[in-house]
Amino acid sequence: MRLPVADLVRQGVRALVENQLLQVDAQILALHGKYQVSSVAEMEQRYRDGTLEESETWRDLQQLDHLEFERDRLQGLLEALA
Repeated sequence: MRLPVADLVRQGVRALVENQLLQVDAQILALHGKYQVSSVAEMEQRYRDGTLEESETWRDLQQLDHLEFERDRLQGLLEALA
């Protein structure tokens, strides 16, 4: 059975996006575990509460924010490829 080239390309792109999403999710989970938070919003709340030192964790907050944005973008791409 031969797949049309367009289907083969779509499957390849989907596999690539899924792999990237797995990598992003792993990085997000690592940061969630490191700070015992479930999102950027929760991490920001901990800053407001004074239960998390901002000066030592600011870069990780920025990284988490970027990763959550990237996760949403990749999920959108997967939905578009469905």
